[in-house]
Amino acid sequence: MALYSAAAAVLQGLERGDGGIKSLVYNSGFPHVRQLYALVSETLRYAPVLEKLLAGAALLQAEKKLPPPLAKVLVYDLLFGKGLKCGGRWKALARRHRARLEAELARLKVQQKVSRNEDLLAPAQAASPTASQVPRYVRVNTLKTCVDDVIDFFKRQSYSYLGKAASVEDLRALSGKKFLLDLHLPELLVFPPQTDFHDNLLYTSGHIILQDKASCLPAFLLGPPAGSHVIDACAAPGNKTSHLAAILKNKGQIFAFDVDTKRLATMNTMLMRAGVTGFQLAQQDFLTVDPGDPKYGKVTHILLDPSCSGSGMVNRLPGEEAAPSAQRLQALAGFQRKVLSHALSFPALRRLVYSTCSLHREENEDVVQAALQERGSAFRLVNAFPSWPCRGLAAFPGAESCLRASPADTLTHGFFVAVLERREEGAAAPSSLPSVAEEKPQHGEGTEPGAAPKKRKRKKQRVKE
Repeated sequence: MALYSAAAAVLQGLERGDGGIKSLVYNSGFPHVRQLYALVSETLRYAPVLEKLLAGAALLQAEKKLPPPLAKVLVYDLLFGKGLKCGGRWKALARRHRARLEAELARLKVQQKVSRNEDLLAPAQAASPTASQVPRYVRVNTLKTCVDDVIDFFKRQSYSYLGKAASVEDLRALSGKKFLLDLHLPELLVFPPQTDFHDNLLYTSGHIILQDKASCLPAFLLGPPAGSHVIDACAAPGNKTSHLAAILKNKGQIFAFDVDTKRLATMNTMLMRAGVTGFQLAQQDFLTVDPGDPKYGKVTHILLDPSCSGSGMVNRLPGEEAAPSAQRLQALAGFQRKVLSHALSFPALRRLVYSTCSLHREENEDVVQAALQERGSAFRLVNAFPSWPCRGLAAFPGAESCLRASPADTLTHGFFVAVLERREEGAAAPSSLPSVAEEKPQHGEGTEPGAAPKKRKRKKQRVKE
């Protein structure tokens, strides 16, 4: 019941104007913020339909003690979600009215001449890419287990493993209880859209991380060797930090920064559950971190995923700014240029990944171009992941070395990634922008990251059902 109460409280906060959905979710105190965010998002998306159902079934008149926000959340999960998960009187109440609500839903479909629930939504809501089209990506947490053991676990839960995907179309065709190994990322499993694992033992024990595929790219392409000192500059909610720790095999040091206390507290809980060690969380604006501090003198890798417009995120909510104004984009890009320049000033830095969940050139290629113009004599743009299908916009020579992702092309959130690497001493820099140097292939450069990994020994802890 805590989930539904928390979701109802977030909806009430939105109605009062107490803040945006993200801040209200993170400040709710509910431990599983992604689960809460997803429930609130979908309830808001279906809000006009839910209001018609509540009015037609006269539910609020029959149950005068039922708060309207809670009623919306319960009816959404009852009719459109995965079914009610709570216990107690609210579950009994919702089920008592289930027949009437289902009859009202059927009447509404007949009235609007549609057969699917999605078709009840307004065109703008139904046409935008949503979680109903993007698969459920599950990253295996190799700090606690291995891919083979997780596959075996899901097989014992009656899921059918289809092997490694050969194309994006294989992912698009997934349905029922079937799953695949991703074609690009070796520790990523792919399930049909909206498969819910929030109550699954592997998730609650930290053996798997629910993380969009595009969001896995930054840590994967940064690829710090075990023992490295790494900065995660804008770290919360922590999925990328936990991914970095897995790549490091918990050997080394991660310095993670974020300005929000509650987000950091949630992140600390998540990292502990994932078995991450060797990290230091700091409530601090990364721009105030001194690159000359001896504490960071061994930092060779930085993951920079700064605040952005979020225009690439699926399930954008009613009332959220779908297209930021020119002034808003200019302000974001100014901050992003500043923080990228700051990150590149760390003296021992060898490799940096810059990423956003934005679709806008101003926050992506233009920011990278500005950094190369300023520091092109010291850093070059790496041709990362050559086989990735979506490349950077042709904003400057070499911009195709950047990566883009989108729901339509890669079945992920919209995303942008650029990899910058320090030039070797004595390497000549061109007069304008650095071109992509043809060098010995490194992790994520000129190689095929999707190549089958070596079999892992099954020495990690095993989860019993």
